[in-house]
Amino acid sequence: MITRTATARYEGMGKTGKGWISTQSGVLQDSRYGFNTRFEGEPGTNPEELIAAAHSSCFTMALSFALAGAGHNEGTLETEARVKLDQDGAGFKISRSDLRLNASVPGIEEAELRRLAEEAKQNCPISKLLNAEMTLDVTIG
Repeated sequence: MITRTATARYEGMGKTGKGWISTQSGVLQDSRYGFNTRFEGEPGTNPEELIAAAHSSCFTMALSFALAGAGHNEGTLETEARVKLDQDGAGFKISRSDLRLNASVPGIEEAELRRLAEEAKQNCPISKLLNAEMTLDVTIG
C-alpha cells in the first residue's frame, strides 16, 4: 500500500533542546518544535497539533467520500480537532481527540448527516490509529 514518512531531529536535550520536523511531501521542511513550542506557546509546531491536523483532515475526507457515496456532491465540511495532552504520572498522554464538524450539505437530512459523520469518526484511518477517547460535535449551517 502507501507509506508516508516524516523525520524529526533534536539537538540538545530536555527543555533547552531544539527540534525540527520535515515531511516527505515537503509541506513541513525543518519546522521548529520543542519544549517551548509545545508548552510555552513559542512559534513552531508540536506533536499534538500535528495529530489534530491529521485527525481533522482524515475524518473530513472520510465523511466527504461517505457523503458522495450517498449521492451528496455539493457542500462544505469544516472540522476542528482538539487533542488534549494530560499529565500521566511523570510523563504525559494524549487522553482525547474531540472533533467539531460544521457541515453545509444541501438537501441532507440531519439524521443522515449525523449517521455518516459517526461512521466516518469510527472508520477513518487516524481514528483507528488513535487510542484515545473521541467525541464528535456536529453543527449544521
